[in-house]
Amino acid sequence: MSSGSAVPQRVLNAFGVQEEPERMPGSSAWRCGDLVLKPVSDKARAVWLANVLGRLVVPDLRIARPVRATDGRWIIGGWTASRFLSGQPEHRHDETMLAALKLALATSRLPRPDFLGRRQDPDALADKIAWGELDVPVEESRGGRWFEVLAVARRPVPLPDQVVPGDLFGAVLFDGPAPPGIVDFEPYFRPAEWGAAVAAVDAVAWGGADLDFLRRWSHLPEWSQLLLRAVLFRLAGHSLRPRATVSALDGLRAAAAAVSELL
Repeated sequence: MSSGSAVPQRVLNAFGVQEEPERMPGSSAWRCGDLVLKPVSDKARAVWLANVLGRLVVPDLRIARPVRATDGRWIIGGWTASRFLSGQPEHRHDETMLAALKLALATSRLPRPDFLGRRQDPDALADKIAWGELDVPVEESRGGRWFEVLAVARRPVPLPDQVVPGDLFGAVLFDGPAPPGIVDFEPYFRPAEWGAAVAAVDAVAWGGADLDFLRRWSHLPEWSQLLLRAVLFRLAGHSLRPRATVSALDGLRAAAAAVSELL
C-alpha cells in the first residue's frame, strides 16, 4: 500500500485496512473499502459517540456503526473508524426532520454527557447564548440586528431536556429508496424537538426550504419557540466564527425572516 493518504500507516494497520485510502470529497474523512477513517478533534466526544452509535437501534434509519481497532480501542493515533454508508446529502428536508425526531426518541434516556459542560467551541457558546444562559453580544454586521429583533420574543419552553442530535443538515445520507443514513451527529442537551428545529432552520437558510415547510411541522410542541432558539443559535454561531461567509449570513437572514412570521 502506498503512503499517499494523510492517514498514518500505523492507524491503517490498527484498523486492519487492506485497501488504498481515498479522500472523501468535501470531508476530512478517508474511505478504505468498507471503512471510513476520520480524524478526531475531541476524544471524549468521539468515544461517547462511538459507544452510542455502536448500540443505537433506530427503526428506518441506517447507522454508520463504529469499528474498534484490533486492540479494542475506538481511537488510534487521533483517528476513529466506522462502517461506510452509501448515499449523499440531499435536500429531502422532511425526511431529515423525521430522522432528527427518531434519533431524539432513541437518545431520550441517555444521561447528559460530561464533556458537554467542558465545550467552549463556537457552537457550544452559541447554544448557551440562544437559550439566554450566556450574555455575549452578537456583532451587528454578523447577524446581531436580527438576533436583537428576535431575542425579545423568547418565552420559557416547558419541555424536558435530553440528549438531542444537532447539526444533522448535511450529515444525513440518502441513497434512493434506502432508509436515511446517519454518519455523525453533535449532541446537545435540549428539548427533543430542538434538533429538528435546527435542521428546519438550516433547510430554510441553505437548502431552499420555505415558510410553508416550517408551518408543516407546527404540530410539534413549542415549535415556534424552538425555531426561535434554533435561528438565534445559528446567528450567534455565525457571529463567533471568524471565517463565516457573507452568503451563509444571507441564508440566516432569510431563515430569521421566515421564523419571525411564526412568532
